Amino acid sequence: MKLPDLRGRHRERELMDAPHLDPERHVRALKALARVNRVSMVAARVWQDVLQLSRERREGGRDRALRLLDVGCGGGDVVVRVARRARAAGVLLEVHGCDLSPVALEHGSCEAERWGVEADFFARDVLAEGLPGGYDLVCSSLFHHHLSRAEAVDLFRGMAAAGRRVLVQDLLRGTVGYALAWWGLRLLSSSEVAHVDGPRSVRAAFTLPEVRAMATEAGLVGAVVRRSWPERFVLRWRGA
Repeated sequence: MKLPDLRGRHRERELMDAPHLDPERHVRALKALARVNRVSMVAARVWQDVLQLSRERREGGRDRALRLLDVGCGGGDVVVRVARRARAAGVLLEVHGCDLSPVALEHGSCEAERWGVEADFFARDVLAEGLPGGYDLVCSSLFHHHLSRAEAVDLFRGMAAAGRRVLVQDLLRGTVGYALAWWGLRLLSSSEVAHVDGPRSVRAAFTLPEVRAMATEAGLVGAVVRRSWPERFVLRWRGA
């Protein structure tokens, strides 16, 4: 492994984003990503926010189901895992996920069916079409590093308009994160697509100061941005 220059962002198209990627290789990469998300506790953080919203709703005497949207949901592993937790805890929760990839959306639907949970997966180009509204929590994971800075700011703004709360989790650019992506993906999966895309993702990622500056530019007043395991940032914002 040779460390690249990580002082600035370097965006390179990831193999999983190629339109003609073999579906079988794509699904293997999605499964690798699901393992990474599990180790990185992505769904656990989303569940924390869902549980807090549920408690607030009960204290307010309301029993309407919470609505969750995962933007750039990939294979849907995060919302499926959260839906399973909600079912076990008796929390009323509607889960939705949007993505551009038909392979990812089909895989997400199959996973939801396999685990016996209801999940609505739909195709959407969020940069061109924006986001539908009316959600209690809008989250995303490992999506913002795909975007230009301007696009990332616009998406922050769009997520805040679409939901009462926003939760964003993504990689941090740095040598530790790069090493973790390089070695970790080789330990967690045999997917050659994931082996290539992981380090590319870190090179395209933002730093903590960059994320904070973008949140401010997007108007996310009061947003909290923290470093989290494993070399990620977690952004939480709550509307008025």
